[in-house]
Amino acid sequence: MREHTMRRGRRKFDDDEPDFLKRGRLEPALHEDPDLPPDGDRWSTWDGALHGPEPRPDWVRTEHGAVDTELGVLKTGKEADVHLVRRSVPGGPSSMLAAKRYRDGEHRLFHRDAGYLEGRRVRRSREMRAMTNRTAFGKEMIAGQWAAAEFDALGRLWQIGQESGLVCVPYPVQLIGTEVMLEFVGDWETGEAAPRLAQVRADPDVLADLWRQTTDALSVLARAQVAHGDLSPYNTLVHRGRLVLIDLPQIVDVIANPRGGEFIARDVTNVAGWFRSRGLDVDAEGLIDQLFYEAGLR
Repeated sequence: MREHTMRRGRRKFDDDEPDFLKRGRLEPALHEDPDLPPDGDRWSTWDGALHGPEPRPDWVRTEHGAVDTELGVLKTGKEADVHLVRRSVPGGPSSMLAAKRYRDGEHRLFHRDAGYLEGRRVRRSREMRAMTNRTAFGKEMIAGQWAAAEFDALGRLWQIGQESGLVCVPYPVQLIGTEVMLEFVGDWETGEAAPRLAQVRADPDVLADLWRQTTDALSVLARAQVAHGDLSPYNTLVHRGRLVLIDLPQIVDVIANPRGGEFIARDVTNVAGWFRSRGLDVDAEGLIDQLFYEAGLR
């Protein structure tokens, strides 16, 4: 297997950027902007956002005249809600996006932040103190870090996946503040999302192939010295026979984080337990040893 390093895009999130959080406040614009499009809920927010890696898929709509139409909620969660959005050029092409909107400091639960944030740092001491003390501003900064971490991780993993074919993630279209807009994984005609791994009922051969894809993806992450951090059958999708990793805001640098090995082991244990419950004999302990070696932890 070819070794890969996780390369950062040219437009990496920078916590020193003064307007980062201000750009994330999208909701007021929906009501206060007098120049709303005749169709749709808002003009495309592509202009002014941080963009995903190049070369971009052909379906990404970059036209300034495109409009976004909200089609409903795909998922609600403690940390973020995911909305289905159609971005279209009037009378022209369109694409389907999943808009993941992280909750602000007043509506988000931060009970699990500490372990994941170990090893992550911001350069300005004022922001670091605010995050440590969980002030209102600090919670907003943490929410911004979650969004930026997921966007950055998806961009790097998507590039690796294009080169190796060993890991599959949604393409990250853009980032504005605490909103990440991603490729919608599912049926673009009906708006039906791809099933989660936990929902799949498959024969032994298909299960074995999905386990192989899981181990390949985890190996890619380990060689890049990161762990998903919260992998389970509920945050992996199966689309056209491919296993797709989603929900990566808590991605862990297993070298910088003193608990990095724990996160690798927990990821493996969570998914291996599901496959075993479906009758597939898997070697979770052997995989953990392999991943520790590939990550440089042994």
